[in-house]
Amino acid sequence: MSTDSGIPDYRGPQGLWRREPDAEKLVTYEYYMADPEIRRRSWLMRAEVWAAAPRPNAAHRAVAELERGGTPVRVVTQNVDGLHQLAGMPARKVFELHGSARSVVCTGCNARTGLEEALARVSAGEPDPACLACGGILKTATVMFGERLDPEVLAQSVAVAKGCQVFIAVGTTLQVQPAASLAGMAAEAGARLIIVNAEETPYDALADEIVREPIGTALPALLSRIAAG
Repeated sequence: MSTDSGIPDYRGPQGLWRREPDAEKLVTYEYYMADPEIRRRSWLMRAEVWAAAPRPNAAHRAVAELERGGTPVRVVTQNVDGLHQLAGMPARKVFELHGSARSVVCTGCNARTGLEEALARVSAGEPDPACLACGGILKTATVMFGERLDPEVLAQSVAVAKGCQVFIAVGTTLQVQPAASLAGMAAEAGARLIIVNAEETPYDALADEIVREPIGTALPALLSRIAAG
């Protein structure tokens, strides 16, 4: 969804994991907590993305436009970039399953600050900034590999999947659980399942429609068709 905004995906044909398999350690909780060098590299990765100032692309804007037009829209996202909200989707209608990279949390005392504050400290020469309140290890407020999803956000997402009329899975390989299972839940509950993804997914057999075209053009066209009834 956000690749057209300059944010690389993880598992796609040009995904980060395929280009740099070792990069997965940067967002794996066990490695992050145990190794200061992993944390240093992780902060540099965040700084690089932040410096690029990614903006919502045509797909994000199309989703927000559909919501503004009166269609009841809910966004369940594995992305952590906050671009749906920047595009105009109300925050209360966006369920961030994997958290947000726009804020920082202390793993010790749970204090929260903004990402920009932490990156300023990195830029000033702190490669692995510690919590100013307790000295604990800081991380972005994302759900890393090895961490549990927020049970409330997951429950809200399940309710959306089971109660929707149309479920569109966009730009996801549908391999990471439990997020991937939401597509199956929606289909089982009677929703029309549409998958927009360049490669095959484990849920293709359940889909009513599969779109292999680029998201930036395919999703706006699809949502325009849905809005028109």
